[in-house]
Amino acid sequence: MNDDKPQRRSERRPALVLVVLGGLGLLVFVVPLVGLLVRTPWSRLPELLSGDVVIDALRLSLVTSLAATAIAALMGVPLAWLMARVDFPGRSIVRGLVTLPLVLPPVVGGAALLFALGRRGLVGEPLNEATGLVLPFSTLGVVVATTFVAMPFLVITVEGALRNLDQRYEGAAATLGAGRWTVLRRVTLPMIAPSLVAGLVLTWARAFGEFGATITFAGNLQGRTQTLPLAVFVALESDRDTAVAVSLVMVVVSLIVLVALRDRWWRAL
Repeated sequence: MNDDKPQRRSERRPALVLVVLGGLGLLVFVVPLVGLLVRTPWSRLPELLSGDVVIDALRLSLVTSLAATAIAALMGVPLAWLMARVDFPGRSIVRGLVTLPLVLPPVVGGAALLFALGRRGLVGEPLNEATGLVLPFSTLGVVVATTFVAMPFLVITVEGALRNLDQRYEGAAATLGAGRWTVLRRVTLPMIAPSLVAGLVLTWARAFGEFGATITFAGNLQGRTQTLPLAVFVALESDRDTAVAVSLVMVVVSLIVLVALRDRWWRAL
């Protein structure tokens, strides 16, 4: 038995090369954050964050990200349910299309939105002729762009939760006379609530930090389409301290979201 103990200890001890390479990998994420913290003008932080440009961008970011999250919940949860529970032809293709914005360059996504929903776009032109609505370079356009890039987080999280859900509970409720909506409201949604909340928070965080699709489809107009990431982009050219201060705020918000969720989202996948 004594011979087994050293062997077990050696199996638990990581190889030095893995420790070194893992530490270098961690530095890839840590060094930029440390650089941001070092460059932050701490004494001027309240002043920088209370400027009109920052306040307008913060207000717009909050409004558009919350609107995008609400739209994602309204359409994304039913879509996730269909993908998880209904075996229809082309389901794998649908799943690929839904997750495409996760790997698609945001600028490409914005260009695709512009070609589809722009004033002369495939859908945008008849929509404009029928209603006079113009989505590009408008606040509503920001909502559309952020919904496009953020909704996949909710869909794949909820789909994963539904796939892992023990359907015997739903079957028992149905046996007792509960209708489909009652089962959904009283059984399914409460059981996937943690994953649903995680998906909603991740969707909001992604929408809050969206840049590429927004600037391509909606432009960069202060008070109208300029969100916090776009304000950082502009400030980098003219007011570096403001750009650093706003970047710090966004890093803190994102870090709080990820720490709060911990590994809940990854378990749902």
